[in-house]
Amino acid sequence: MTAELVRGQNHPLSQVRVEIRVSAGVPVLAGAALGDEHGTVRGAQWVAHPGAPALPGIEVPGQAAAEHRLAVDLAALPEAVHRVSVLLALPTQPGGALRFGAVAAPRTAVTAPDGTEIARFTLTGLDAESAVVALELYRRHDAWKVRAVGQGYAQGLPALLADQGLPAAEELATAIQEAVTASLARAIPAPRSQDASGPAAHRQAASPGAQRPEDSRPAGGPIDYSHPRRRAATAPSTSSETPVPDGQPAPPVAGDAVGWSMEERLYNQVWGMFEDLARTTAAYRSAVDFADSRLEKELDQALADPRNRLGDTGEAAREAAQARHTQLADQARAAFDRDLAQLTAESEVVEPALPPAFARWDNPAWHGYRVPSEPPMALRLGDLCLPESALLRIPLLARLPLERGLWIDSGPLEGPDGTFHDSASARRLAMESAVALAARLLAVHPAGEFAVQVVDPAGAGAEALLPLVRTGAVTAAPASGAAGVTEVLERLTRRVDLTQMAVRGGAAEALPPDVDAAQQLLIVNDFPHGFDDRAVTRLRYLADEGPAVGVHLLMVADREDAEAYGPLLDPLWRSLMRLTPVPDDHLADPWVGHAWTYEPCLVPPGSRVVEQVLTELTEARTKRK
Repeated sequence: MTAELVRGQNHPLSQVRVEIRVSAGVPVLAGAALGDEHGTVRGAQWVAHPGAPALPGIEVPGQAAAEHRLAVDLAALPEAVHRVSVLLALPTQPGGALRFGAVAAPRTAVTAPDGTEIARFTLTGLDAESAVVALELYRRHDAWKVRAVGQGYAQGLPALLADQGLPAAEELATAIQEAVTASLARAIPAPRSQDASGPAAHRQAASPGAQRPEDSRPAGGPIDYSHPRRRAATAPSTSSETPVPDGQPAPPVAGDAVGWSMEERLYNQVWGMFEDLARTTAAYRSAVDFADSRLEKELDQALADPRNRLGDTGEAAREAAQARHTQLADQARAAFDRDLAQLTAESEVVEPALPPAFARWDNPAWHGYRVPSEPPMALRLGDLCLPESALLRIPLLARLPLERGLWIDSGPLEGPDGTFHDSASARRLAMESAVALAARLLAVHPAGEFAVQVVDPAGAGAEALLPLVRTGAVTAAPASGAAGVTEVLERLTRRVDLTQMAVRGGAAEALPPDVDAAQQLLIVNDFPHGFDDRAVTRLRYLADEGPAVGVHLLMVADREDAEAYGPLLDPLWRSLMRLTPVPDDHLADPWVGHAWTYEPCLVPPGSRVVEQVLTELTEARTKRK
């Protein structure tokens, strides 16, 4: 089974010939630094990079690309080498280097030569960094292991190489960047059609140096909302029997994105649709704002002369200005409608092809559910839409394992139809949303590898929890009262502490028999009822430290109920991703800052799909025992 590593965790290597596979979504350069027993890189001759791709026992790609394979023969390394650090860096561009926080998280995997995965690591949590040490292969007592590092450098490749102990780091970094300058262009595939328009064509011809739309828009011109991760090179080719007419975009295809598997390609495609919709909407809004400002300016100019304020001359000027405004607005809307139609067509193709973890509960994929053998790369938390395109919903996919806790706001809410939900109604809806998410998390993991713990001090969530309790998906009864809250928090805090110590000691699987090694989801209902100061401190500790070692938090709470704690809990609320049980426009994208409407992923009324899925999962868990 593949080991899914977290930062700092290691895993033994059972063979000496391995490949390091990298999938970054945008072109990156890959290299490797060899270190001695002290971790010191003795000189530039100990660094494999695109300008010098081959060293004894290791070979790296000679150009920048979105995907890489590094060949490593540990037995052929010089005797003095005790460490191999895998380095990734974003190529410099004329407009400045990208940063990893602005692109999809790179994924790395250590595989056998036949492609069998040994361990994988997703480099999450990067922001301003443009260079990173991804993995480290190191020798310990004549055995080799791989460690997930994920150490990023905001100052880029020179800082990374300097941290490796190289005295001429700046010169070497310059030489490496120069070596990939010519190859960078080869890493960008050509668009599918020279005349294609709309978001699909933009994303196929995208430049890896694409900036935020407000930074890249020429004066009075359209916003560039290109997406660098979706390549025509990996898309299935259009059959010669159904040629695409000139000037028309190619028909959408599910999985039309880069990736090692269909799951990854679909994930990247959904992510790309989200970015495309954000940027085409930004282009439309920008064009409308430009038309409005131009109208206002022309009216001011026409009325600046008192002689034009009355009579036919002034009226003609106003009519001409209004006509130009209408023309600009109509052109903007036509372009937006064209792009929206293409994205809608793509959504209609992609949605039915999604695997259960990415699909809505009403998707037929759930009716053919089988307990998976390994967890997925992401989970659908709900849907997102914008006011201009309310009928087009983009799945909100969160990478697994969850990097931060979730908070379903149970405070009084107003629905999109104007319906006001009081406190009691909002709490019921919030708990139903929490149960749907918990069921989804359980269903997409192998039997016995994910468990749910529930803290419900007053028993207010008993009715909503019935699907989990009746099917046996929750093995322990929901904890109630202050004593139950304390017992659950103590047990999970102990698990976090022991797992952290085991990871630091290089023995992540060496846990006591009474500690459940499965990933844990703690559902907390009606916080802070039943919590004293010590319990609140433990909850904050779990929120901060738990995700890195497989303990995740799902809060169902009204923030106003915890006002007595004052600003003490502000860090807790900020650390959680806020979701709502009814549609609400509270999420913003990282490119242009649109206010997206989030819609929870609920079970259709009257459907028993959750009970059926959880029953099958429970039976599989029982058989496994």
